[in-house]
Amino acid sequence: MSSLEGKIAFITGAGSGIGRQSALLMAGAGARIVVCDRDEEAGQATVGMIEGKGGGASLVVADVSDDGQMRAAIDSACSEYGGLHVLFNNAGIFPDGDGSPVDTPLDIWQWVIDVNLKGVFLGCKYGIPAMLESGGGSIINTASFVAVMGAATSQIAYTASKGGVLAMTREIAVEYARQGIRANALCPGPVRTPLLEEFLSDPEVKARRLVHIPMGRLAEPEEIAQAVLFLASEASAYVTGTTFLVDGGISASYVTPE
Repeated sequence: MSSLEGKIAFITGAGSGIGRQSALLMAGAGARIVVCDRDEEAGQATVGMIEGKGGGASLVVADVSDDGQMRAAIDSACSEYGGLHVLFNNAGIFPDGDGSPVDTPLDIWQWVIDVNLKGVFLGCKYGIPAMLESGGGSIINTASFVAVMGAATSQIAYTASKGGVLAMTREIAVEYARQGIRANALCPGPVRTPLLEEFLSDPEVKARRLVHIPMGRLAEPEEIAQAVLFLASEASAYVTGTTFLVDGGISASYVTPE
């Protein structure tokens, strides 16, 4: 198992899904976890799960799209634990109303960009100085397979935001490679999370998604979290600037026969 003994990990969107499972895995690998979520109840539940298994964790409640809240959240993490070694910018949204360019309302577009792209930027803006002071570390930014190919169902704001995350991550990786910071863009395929399950509640929409997945199923959050753990640890010491696809073969396939 990859070791994170003695490391401090800050994870946004850790109250559910990929964020929660990544927090649990990193804690099991020895890291102390700062759970960052705007939902206090969900975030505290993750902290309780970690502590219930003997791990160390604390909660900061913050909206990742708010400059002041993100600055305070990372300052709080560093004050409590004395540093920062792993930054997992994972929080994201996919609201109703995000569709084609001609149909998506401007307020929905702005909301998605603020959370999914600006939120990652703010995490890096305040996390990178803390990581430099701590001697370096690993940044993992959640993008998506739609950052490298078009989605089967139009979701223009989400797709654009994730493409921005991908480009931003590459630039950060290049800029800080010789200062001990690695940065990689995690690009999951569709994952069985509450967010996507709600979206795929329509059988016709779900069928349109699954036909494009060679494995024929959604990923489990734990499967994506294993990739996060790898990227966070020294097992990936020579991995930076990557488009790290964990997509069940979607990006390798044109049409999947049944």
